[in-house]
Amino acid sequence: MIKSELVQHIASANPHLYQRDVENIVNAILNEIVAAMARGDRVELRGFGAFSVKHRPARTGRNPRTGAHVSVAQKSVPFFKTGKEMRERLNKGDGIILDDHDDDGDDDE
Repeated sequence: MIKSELVQHIASANPHLYQRDVENIVNAILNEIVAAMARGDRVELRGFGAFSVKHRPARTGRNPRTGAHVSVAQKSVPFFKTGKEMRERLNKGDGIILDDHDDDGDDDE
């Protein structure tokens, strides 16, 4: 699901809201998460997960084609850890259909 599909889904589930308002709300939430991470803060949404920033130190890498040593600068990368409730729902299949074909090998329809 991409952001525009998310906005459309929320707008259709809430007919009293205009789609442009839903889009502004979704953008505001995502922008605030990004701004908090840029400040180095951790953003935790209970039941959903936590966004944080991991810092990777500078290192010496290798060019796979030539084998030459290459210096790789330090960098910050976004990291997401799922919450307990989300992990449980995904592993339980709580009403979520992952695919609609039968994988057990027999021929029951």
